[in-house]
Amino acid sequence: MELRNTFIHHVYFWLKNPDSEADKAALIDGLKKLSKVETIRQFHIGQPADTHRDVIERSYSISWMLIFDSLEDEEIYQPHPIHKKFVEECSHLWSKVVVHDSINVE
Repeated sequence: MELRNTFIHHVYFWLKNPDSEADKAALIDGLKKLSKVETIRQFHIGQPADTHRDVIERSYSISWMLIFDSLEDEEIYQPHPIHKKFVEECSHLWSKVVVHDSINVE
């Protein structure tokens, strides 16, 4: 099923302490709180799958994929107080963040 009229915001987090279950749990808890932003249509919190091919990036700790109805909805999310609080409370946990944003191909 093709997702139409969507804006995908996919964030990859590398934890400073990747072996710390407490840090991983704290980040996941923060993301669950962040999911309350009203413009998020759907979200997925993930970790690297146990797949091993040369093209697969598995060095990240946690991924956060959001589906929005539009770029405008994603732009509401970025400065949202819940998002700002998440960054304030959780940014000490990660050493690197990479974001991939995508829109539908026409």
